[in-house]
Amino acid sequence: MRSVLTRIEETFLRYWIETLGCPKNHVDSDKLAGLLESQGYSVASSAERADLVVANTCAFIEAAREESIETVLELAERKPEGARLVVTGCMAERYGDELASALPEVDLVAGFGESLTALEAPSTPVSLRKRPTPAFDLLNLPRPKTSTPWAYVKIAEGCDRRCGFCAIPTFRGDQRSRSSEEILSEARALAEGGVKEIVLIAQDLASWGHDRRRAALGEPVEVLDEGGTQPLIDLTNTLSREIERVRLLYLYPSGLTSGLIEAILATGVPYFDLSLQHASRRMLRAMRRWGDATRFLERIEAIRSSDPDATFRSSFILGYPGETEDDQRELLEFIEAAQLDWAGFFTFSREEDTFANGLDGQVPHELALERLREVSELQDAITARRRDALVGTRQRILIDAPGIARSVRECPEIDGIITVDRALSVGAMVECEIVASHGTDLEGVRV
Repeated sequence: MRSVLTRIEETFLRYWIETLGCPKNHVDSDKLAGLLESQGYSVASSAERADLVVANTCAFIEAAREESIETVLELAERKPEGARLVVTGCMAERYGDELASALPEVDLVAGFGESLTALEAPSTPVSLRKRPTPAFDLLNLPRPKTSTPWAYVKIAEGCDRRCGFCAIPTFRGDQRSRSSEEILSEARALAEGGVKEIVLIAQDLASWGHDRRRAALGEPVEVLDEGGTQPLIDLTNTLSREIERVRLLYLYPSGLTSGLIEAILATGVPYFDLSLQHASRRMLRAMRRWGDATRFLERIEAIRSSDPDATFRSSFILGYPGETEDDQRELLEFIEAAQLDWAGFFTFSREEDTFANGLDGQVPHELALERLREVSELQDAITARRRDALVGTRQRILIDAPGIARSVRECPEIDGIITVDRALSVGAMVECEIVASHGTDLEGVRV
């Protein structure tokens, strides 16, 4: 006898979305799911049971593109005969023509704002046809009810900065901020659906509301005017009065003003995700970015003086063109001094249409990997010590899933977790004592 789930699935057109890349892509997938459901689709239990299979791809670096292609080919094998396979997201927007001609397994390559349900695939490569007027705006599409007690909310698309290594502005465009009314409306709807934590994301979160090209070339701004207006402060304050937890991701360091620091600390989620990328001033200028180790440490120390329990995360690039052993030493010294809770490390990837693509002094990939291993080992030890130090403390935790929870120190899907009794209700906020540390993860017991 067929299961009830199978009979229900056969009643509707079914979709499956596979998402690659960063949290911003996950938000896009949520919005696309909401659009498909408004068109009569229901989510399938797997790609094997779907009528429409969608790959939402990432194109940030070479490794991400390779993973996206592998995923598309895997989905082509998994989908049922007769189901349509659509590729969308950053790779579709940036490399639409190559994908359309190189992947005969794909039925449709759809850039941002293009229909996923068009009856026919384009007859010519994407780059050779006239780009249609976008049929919808991903930023402001409704989204289906989330199954988790937390949710990402994207507050802007694109970026006005022109960092030497980053191609995102070439296919995501300049920064385009959503209005505070649109953001608040989405956050309130999520809260009504049971969401306890909102995670604000954008390519350059601190510049939300400041939609302008900086010096026409993306030249970094030293610091937003102290005492002036920074729209993100008001938005953060408003959200924190209505949502139990508000977390901010992707903060460009020069935008971390004293006012924004105060607003973040006031949320009760003293979590600072800083986009640093390196510590050597020489390297950062080569990357067309602001700051250096001294300025970064001053910011971190100022925050810790206000809240010793503040949590810090960042990401760094190893092997950028021209990087020397002295630059590597500066980065290692910074990592030791900063004592970050979390950090991600990536080797430089040459990207078309970026400043760094044609630079001299390319670092051999093997050397970049060696440098990455060196800093990773140092940071892993720091993270383990900082996690060990939490044993014996009490933390207020959010139950994300059976047996899995987080305090304000852990960002969903990125950082470690706290394992707890599986009987604790998903979505509940409870007090627990940390009783053990297991590398990046902790173990907690309700008190």
